[in-house]
Amino acid sequence: MTLLIIIIILALIFDYINGFHDAANSIATVVSTKVLTPFQAVLWAALFNFAAFFIFKDHGVANTIAKTVKDGQDAAGVAYITLPVICAGLLAAIAWNLITWWFGIPSSSSHTLIGGFAGAAIAHSGFEAIEAGTIIKIASFIFLAPLIGMIVAFIISLWFLNSFRKSFLPKLISFGVIFTVIILLSNSMETSMSKIIGIAKTEQTGQGLAIKDIVSRTPAQNMGLKKGDVLLKVDDMPVSDGRQLNKALNTHKKDGVIRFTVLRGDQVKEIPTTYQPRFSSIFLNTLVYGENVKWLLIAFILITMAGFSLFLSSLNYAQSERWFKRMQLVSSAAFSIGHGGNDSQKVMGIITVALIAGGQISNFEEMPTWVPLSCYTVIALGTMSGGWKIIKTMGTRITKVTPFEGVAAETAGALTLFLTEMLKIPVSTTHTITGSIIGVGATKRLSAVRWGVTINLLWAWIITIPISALMATIVYWIFRLTGVGN
Repeated sequence: MTLLIIIIILALIFDYINGFHDAANSIATVVSTKVLTPFQAVLWAALFNFAAFFIFKDHGVANTIAKTVKDGQDAAGVAYITLPVICAGLLAAIAWNLITWWFGIPSSSSHTLIGGFAGAAIAHSGFEAIEAGTIIKIASFIFLAPLIGMIVAFIISLWFLNSFRKSFLPKLISFGVIFTVIILLSNSMETSMSKIIGIAKTEQTGQGLAIKDIVSRTPAQNMGLKKGDVLLKVDDMPVSDGRQLNKALNTHKKDGVIRFTVLRGDQVKEIPTTYQPRFSSIFLNTLVYGENVKWLLIAFILITMAGFSLFLSSLNYAQSERWFKRMQLVSSAAFSIGHGGNDSQKVMGIITVALIAGGQISNFEEMPTWVPLSCYTVIALGTMSGGWKIIKTMGTRITKVTPFEGVAAETAGALTLFLTEMLKIPVSTTHTITGSIIGVGATKRLSAVRWGVTINLLWAWIITIPISALMATIVYWIFRLTGVGN
């Protein structure tokens, strides 16, 4: 129990370091363009880091991190994940984060954590302990995340630059973006009430509708439904497919009596309960559903930028600078939400794995509420502490950033982070915003990007996972030799 408490404290320390190590990602361009003072900027970023707690509820990135190492035992019956393994990985990650922070290198806290966890597991049980597919997918985004950020930033920059022209074509493009976003949004919004209340996946069977997956701490779970149940009836209405289930749910009002008839194992059970969606209104329940909130955020960002671009041609240079500085508040807030949602989940995954290894919970779905709340709080506090050395590198050394370019880079970074979070892929916010800054610099000319600095950063990114893994291996063997955790 003592080692588990130490691990939780270390994980939160890592989360705090992650906050001030990665603070530059959210605020470097805002500070370098003098939109906000450094103190104002870190407060702004910290606020939206914490706001992510209310948006990202499915914790898919945390689950991916938890699956970096296999959940099971080797041929000798030894568990792949133990508390000493997790502790060694965290210590290595903290050490590498502090080293790179001290030298002002914007390396990835995410990949540091993944490398440390995987390296300690390999030292404990060999290469069979790691999920190679998950590691490869995460490692591929060392290159894909900055590349996506760079391409999106390049496109947004060209879009804004052409919007200064007084011709009709740029405005037509902006109207086209708004129209396309509205169409995509209407097709992407989840309206199925069964999914909104937490029944994530169902499958039709000859007996009824099988619940294949159910989200923890949701109305569906609170009403007594379980993964593996086969729904036979809602009240007296037979249920054989998702359409019938949604029809039955939509006839009920919040706190009204509802009765589920399920096949659980070999027994038919009746579950009398009250209908417990978050709100009485179907519209509100749909609006605040986690995935829908993410789509709405993406739509808001794109429509705001498209609306802004419509009147750029009517502004002179001084007016456009003032407006771009105002828009930077929007773009930096969006990026901070993405940063909080992405990076906090990585620590949540590690703490949850530790709770499972320590016997406090039995699976990932039982993650206590205090875990995400503490992770989002601590990363926000870390962001408030700032990381001024890295801010200098990100804000001025890669390419000189103007308010116009700051908006383009942060918008591209935010869109990339929202997309990868929805795909449940843990990516580096550092890599993402660096790629975005390179993308806006490349619109001026390729020589505007200081490629010497960029190549040095790329090498730091590439070596982060193997060095963290090596450091974790050394720490783990020190534990073995000194008997820590035995």
